[in-house]
Amino acid sequence: SVLGEGGFGRVYKGWVDEKTMNPTKSGTGMVVAVKKLNSESMQGYEEWQVSEINFLGRLSHPNLVKLLGYCWEDKELLLVYEFMAKGSLENHLFRKGCAPLSWELRLKIAIGAARGLAFLHASEKQVIYRDFKASNILLDASYNAKLSDFGLAKLGPTGSNSHITTRVMGTYGYAAPEYVATGHLYVKSDVYGFGVVMLEMLSGKRALDPNRPNGQQSLVDWAKPYLADRRKLARLMDPQFEGQYNSKQSHQAAQLTLNCLAGEPRSRPSMKEVLETLEQIEALKSRTREARGGSGTSSRDRAHGRSAAVHQRSSPRGGSDARRGSRATNGHATKAR
Repeated sequence: SVLGEGGFGRVYKGWVDEKTMNPTKSGTGMVVAVKKLNSESMQGYEEWQVSEINFLGRLSHPNLVKLLGYCWEDKELLLVYEFMAKGSLENHLFRKGCAPLSWELRLKIAIGAARGLAFLHASEKQVIYRDFKASNILLDASYNAKLSDFGLAKLGPTGSNSHITTRVMGTYGYAAPEYVATGHLYVKSDVYGFGVVMLEMLSGKRALDPNRPNGQQSLVDWAKPYLADRRKLARLMDPQFEGQYNSKQSHQAAQLTLNCLAGEPRSRPSMKEVLETLEQIEALKSRTREARGGSGTSSRDRAHGRSAAVHQRSSPRGGSDARRGSRATNGHATKAR
């Protein structure tokens, strides 16, 4: 069955033998996501060869989706990934029919995604992800987050250089302003994208929505005054939270988001600092529970079957972006390149 489609090609659900990786009958063996290259797309070929294999094939981390293997025969190119059972964060936030994510689950997902991004930035050769967005954060059966789709990833600056210069690509609404304006890509350009996704998780609103009233179509522009004013913050928060967080948590999350969205790259925190702050915010809830003498598990978490520990692995996916269309199906790998 088709899981997603885009400029690269299509992503299919498939099954392989866990030991030999040979194809098996539908429903038997290990379920996988198979990305099939559109042979007519040179852009797709370049992305496949340079980014997907060079980065995902060589980097290993619990919060990066696993590339299990690939096949290159004549003009047919296939990539085989681990299957992410819960699909993308984008679907859970915005797709009709999906149960709303609780505050605790959103924090868990943010922490997992931050770990993945921090790992890329701390690698021996820094990696700039360049396409951080909700549709590229995939979730496993326990809602552990993994970054997927490395088609736009770039090696970071070397030596005394602060940035690299490259053609502007990515997704409108998530791309950092300095990158859009100049083509200068900083490691902290990723931090801006993380801030946009944090804002989507806090508000339950899309980064860009032409159907919103004038002045509200860009979520970042509309939300900044609310993030900066503790008294106005409640107007921004997703009403589906229904009081699942305490005011200290929401204030700290809002301040972190605002810092990530700073106009100048040097004014943004590093992803290591972002991760540390998110873990501190999560700990606030734990301390509150201990003080009350109970676990305080929300009914919404139970509805999601949240039985796994907070620190686990995560998964892959895609979405629509500025330079190519894509369509999500069945809540999994949204974007085939």
